[in-house]
Amino acid sequence: MPPPPQTTAGGSTFDKMKMGAIMGSCVGLTIGFIFGSFSVLRAGPGPRGLVATLSQYMLSSAATFGFFMSIGSVIRTESQFAYALPPTSQGVATEPLRMAWRRAEERRRMERL
Repeated sequence: MPPPPQTTAGGSTFDKMKMGAIMGSCVGLTIGFIFGSFSVLRAGPGPRGLVATLSQYMLSSAATFGFFMSIGSVIRTESQFAYALPPTSQGVATEPLRMAWRRAEERRRMERL
């Protein structure tokens, strides 16, 4: 059987979102297990029992981590649609901030004299 073809593309944005969600969910399950186990050992399992309490910690942590990792992986995609502003207008958008910074620097210089 021949090896699969090699690709240089990283996949679509949806593929990256799925991968981020899967990775975040795995991390969340692990963190939920650690913190849930610590909580059960410290305060007891509660009225719902050990399995229900631990699974609640694990699932809520997995959902939270998965959600934020999927968003983060979409934000970090390096595609042509990654910029909110066109490259030519990015300098225009930051110009008022630069002018305010220059004015503040001039005021500081004048106060020193």
